[in-house]
Amino acid sequence: MKDDQTRILDMLKALVGFDTVSSKPNRALIDWVADYLDGFGIPVAVVPSDDGAKANLYATVGPTDHAGGVVLSGHTDVVPVVGQIWSSDPFQLTERDGRLHGRGTSDMKGFLAAALALAPAWRSRPLACPIHIALTYDEEIGCFGAPRLIDHMLAHLPRPQTVIIGEPTSMKPANANKGIQVFDTRIEGRHAHSGKPAIGASAVRYGVAIAHRLWALSDRCRAHPDPASGFDPPYTTLNVGVIEGGSAFNIVARDCRLEWDIRPIPGDDPATLVAEIEAYIADELLPGLKAECPTGSIVNHARCDVPPLVPDPGGMAERLVAGLTGTSATGTVPFATEAGLYQRAGLSAVVIGPGDVAQAHQPDEAIEADKLWACADFLGRVAHWAETSPQHGR
Repeated sequence: MKDDQTRILDMLKALVGFDTVSSKPNRALIDWVADYLDGFGIPVAVVPSDDGAKANLYATVGPTDHAGGVVLSGHTDVVPVVGQIWSSDPFQLTERDGRLHGRGTSDMKGFLAAALALAPAWRSRPLACPIHIALTYDEEIGCFGAPRLIDHMLAHLPRPQTVIIGEPTSMKPANANKGIQVFDTRIEGRHAHSGKPAIGASAVRYGVAIAHRLWALSDRCRAHPDPASGFDPPYTTLNVGVIEGGSAFNIVARDCRLEWDIRPIPGDDPATLVAEIEAYIADELLPGLKAECPTGSIVNHARCDVPPLVPDPGGMAERLVAGLTGTSATGTVPFATEAGLYQRAGLSAVVIGPGDVAQAHQPDEAIEADKLWACADFLGRVAHWAETSPQHGR
């Protein structure tokens, strides 16, 4: 076990050392991992983005011509550190008081480090079914990499049976997470001197009206919680994260932009909320804007649509993790993950990984070393299952 711990720490140090903030390419990390796995004879498929600056990776340990097995999935991108005050270099693994600090340690390079460090040992075991390792890009800004990887995987590789997404849950299994839809709304009006506002059309005015309607919808959702959902908060949320427009106090604003999101709990249909806000724009706001400025416009653009993970107690993923952890108890996580994308593609999925979500996206992000060792133990049980257990369908 000591050797495993050393390998995991070395791997985590290497992964944290790659600055994979979502606004930057991740190819250096992906190419490094591909070379590492290739050195142990583990087959690797690299699935690039359209421009090639970013890529997913899919590797198979064990039989490559067998359907079934388990996918260990995680994203390689991390959130920015700009504006945060760190006690040490965020892209250099630093140990203090039994905690390993660095961007991505909890979210979620710790899980990837454990899987990649243990993969060579799995290579030498007589696995009856494969263990796949999936690395994706751009999860933090909309889960843009995973759909491309899933499409490639289902089109060109034997179909896996189970997917484990290693997001930070303190190694407690979660069978449900909220989805997320992100929107960018842009309003164009007409400039005018603020002393003569009637000859202009204030885009900010209409932007504020949209924000108020979104907050009203948010209040309505909050007034009708579903305590049985297991979520905190137990309702679908809406948030206006960005509203900006105008150029000076004495100029009627020509432009305004909002960024907002919906995070639905499983069972809620966010399409009804989107339809309501779009009807409000089309029926109540746009006619007034056009009357002031015939060339005015309000355009609502959907940036991403990530479905929630819906509980599936009879599914293979939940049954597998229950057997590996010794408990059938499952929880929920309030953030979006790639699990719903796998589930939408017909694959059984569950979320479990080391780290604490309270550490995610924070300055001095850290993971407890003990959580990494617990993850390694769990993955060891995954390998034992792949070696000894027959494949059972749903």
